[in-house]
Amino acid sequence: MTKRIFRSICLAAIGVFLASVALFLWVLYDYFGNVQMGQLRTETELAAHGVEYAGAAFFPGLGAKGYRITWIGADGQVLYDSQTNSDEMENHLEREEIREALETGSGESARYSATLMERTLYCARRLTDGTVIRLSVAQNTMLTLLLGMSQPLVIIAVIAVILSALLAYRLARHITAPLNRLDLDEPLKNGEYDELSPLLHRLDAQQRQIRRQQEELAERFESVTEKERAAQMRREFTANVSHELKTPLHTIAGCAELLENGMVKEEDKGRFYTQIHNKAQRMIRLVEDIIHLSHLDEGAADMKREDVDLYALAEEAVRSLAGAAEAAGVAVTLEGGPAVLNGVPQLLESIIHNLCDNAIKYNRRGGTVAVRVEDGGEAVRLTVADTGIGIPAEAQERIFERFYRVDKSRSKELGGTGLGLSIVKHAARLHGAEIELRSEENVGTTITVTFPKSRGEYQSREV
Repeated sequence: MTKRIFRSICLAAIGVFLASVALFLWVLYDYFGNVQMGQLRTETELAAHGVEYAGAAFFPGLGAKGYRITWIGADGQVLYDSQTNSDEMENHLEREEIREALETGSGESARYSATLMERTLYCARRLTDGTVIRLSVAQNTMLTLLLGMSQPLVIIAVIAVILSALLAYRLARHITAPLNRLDLDEPLKNGEYDELSPLLHRLDAQQRQIRRQQEELAERFESVTEKERAAQMRREFTANVSHELKTPLHTIAGCAELLENGMVKEEDKGRFYTQIHNKAQRMIRLVEDIIHLSHLDEGAADMKREDVDLYALAEEAVRSLAGAAEAAGVAVTLEGGPAVLNGVPQLLESIIHNLCDNAIKYNRRGGTVAVRVEDGGEAVRLTVADTGIGIPAEAQERIFERFYRVDKSRSKELGGTGLGLSIVKHAARLHGAEIELRSEENVGTTITVTFPKSRGEYQSREV
């Protein structure tokens, strides 16, 4: 658009310049023609008086420069000519200015010579004796005048073109700058050109319509996305539960079949009974965790909230896990003091128990687990830090997913169900708590759960 405006302004400026030059030449040519004709009349009057007074004696030694003097008889014969032998000239009786002078006393005319590219002006006066005195002068044509002025005109034209180009460039940018600054997201805020108002109102109406349609599509995509996500989660959950239950069931069935068929030595039966018992306990824990997690998914509306001392719950969890910690060779410590918040005791206990249980299971012999509960005024903070194997950076975003394990073989060996941290996440969310994870491989893991005194939205932040 800028190029088109620039081109239009340039062409308009050049057109105006050419029209101005043509008008100027025409006015100038007409003006000088009138001046020249006036001078010619004056000179003709003087010549007429001279011939009236002196007759033919007036012409010798006259030396009229720039003018041609012709004396014509009443019959049209040339009596004298300042440039040509009069005997060789044709009869002038039919010349316009001669005929007019004989009839009215004076006559004027102008004739154009195509060969000489000039125009000749004639002025004639009738004398008292019936003869006619005529003076003529050559006048250059407009083309000759134009050629004579070509050099200054070219200079002016070049200057005019340069100025026109600069002006056109500035005007084009000035015109298009507001158009380039148009805020199409908010069309009605643009007020540079009133001429654009109808277009901007139409754009605004169309954008409102598009936004409404986008909102409707987004809502429909979300009625659809949520359904697909829920269906996908159900499929994954079902597949994971089936897989987790299938392994211990096969083990129990295999051991039971061997015992039933008498294929186990008497001294080995105890080991088989222990394995059946362990796998059954694992299935019980798995089913309990699944039921617990499903309960949390439904909002745990039947669980009552009350004022709970989180430090007291932590003491109970540490005592209940003392045997497991001693067996794993891990020292567990508890620091802090009373910290009361309003919450569901069962869920708060499951958060502490699962975090401490994981810190013990995934630790190393001789390692430590430091549990700290502190009241920060507006929030209560629970921190569980261990010196265990740590969590790889690429896995830290997924450890709160259901059935996700960093080391599947070790997790199953230790009796983990893969649902502990998922329970922690859901229970924390129901309390409006924020979870922060810090972990480094072969150094340890620190998980901090911050419970607001006033309930808020759940957030998960991993560092």
